[in-house]
Amino acid sequence: MSNNRRSNNNPYVHIFPPPTNHPNPMDTVYGALNHCSRKVGDATRRAEIMADNFWNHIRMGSSLADAAVARIVQGTKVLALGGPEALFQESFRLFPGEKLIKSFACYLSTSSGPVIGTLYVSNLRLAFCSDYPLCHYPFSLQQNQTVHYKVVVQLDQLSTVSPSSNRFNPAEKYIELVTVDGYEFYLMGFIAYDKALQTIREALQQYLNQSREA
Repeated sequence: MSNNRRSNNNPYVHIFPPPTNHPNPMDTVYGALNHCSRKVGDATRRAEIMADNFWNHIRMGSSLADAAVARIVQGTKVLALGGPEALFQESFRLFPGEKLIKSFACYLSTSSGPVIGTLYVSNLRLAFCSDYPLCHYPFSLQQNQTVHYKVVVQLDQLSTVSPSSNRFNPAEKYIELVTVDGYEFYLMGFIAYDKALQTIREALQQYLNQSREA
């Protein structure tokens, strides 16, 4: 945690150097593709909807190929570590009593454009981590470095969770998060938008109910 740096004085945004002890995830991309192909069964409407959602997800990025590979790489990490819970723990470490509820592929809106990554919803916080290390320029005179872009909002710091959409393209749906001290975050490009919105709201409501009972 000592390598953590905050970005633009935003207390919820953190940047981390990528781990150096991990193998290159691209080494297992082709294996993951073969694994996925063996899992493909008969086409159903549910599969078609998922395919449409996946297409809408990857086309939000600046590069379709990069977005598709990012999802494959993320999938191989989950398989290698034994599930999303292990990846969440590795990326953010667990608080005492914390349990992961669900994770969602999505994008985080930033001043530099959408950042592809994964949103983790636990019983204590919301945590987003970019799938790829990004270039970061800490000081103008220093060499740029690659870092993971992370946003962490504890549920007791979360004020509102609101759905919204692009008025020119209603199919582009967003989830707006507002903290108690006025910081705003926009998540978009979900493969499972409705489920993500429901999960975040339920996690927040359950946390508030438990806080009142304590």
